[in-house]
Amino acid sequence: MTRTQVHHRLELGGAAPGFRDLLAADGKRYSLASFDDKAVLVVVFISNGCPTVRGYDGRLIALQDDYSDRQVQVVAINSNNPHLSPADTYPEMVTRASEGAYNFPYLQDQDSGVAKRFGAVSTPHAFVFDQGRRLRYRGRIDDSRDSSKVESDDLRNAVADLLDRGSVRISETQPFGCAIVW
Repeated sequence: MTRTQVHHRLELGGAAPGFRDLLAADGKRYSLASFDDKAVLVVVFISNGCPTVRGYDGRLIALQDDYSDRQVQVVAINSNNPHLSPADTYPEMVTRASEGAYNFPYLQDQDSGVAKRFGAVSTPHAFVFDQGRRLRYRGRIDDSRDSSKVESDDLRNAVADLLDRGSVRISETQPFGCAIVW
């Protein structure tokens, strides 16, 4: 499946697609309802082998650290087909989450169904949902793979806007990185 063959594109204001019983790198299983107590849910599609994603690990960890006291939850989902992308097997996810000291759940979307329902096309690809689980932002994490060159911290700005204003000023940006391996 190519980028143009995504099954669904979740519209801004649309309800978060449900998911359930996804195995995480911590050995637990999660569903969308696992995060019902959070004011803001940030879902980011990532992968193990994408060099762009590797550059964002620290930024996602910092986002979770900075906003956890404001009831924000980051959730990472790996939707790559592990048969076609051996770096994305469950054991490799466990290793990556452990070595990276992830402070957020890292879930395996074994059949890529969650990514397809969200309309995710690349890794990383971020989606921000409000308390009612309506989509308020989708797109890139920021505008540069190189953290020293970031001029627009799009995901962080969307979370701050949602918490402080109740709306997001820039609700969509173009994600970039590696294509999801269907």
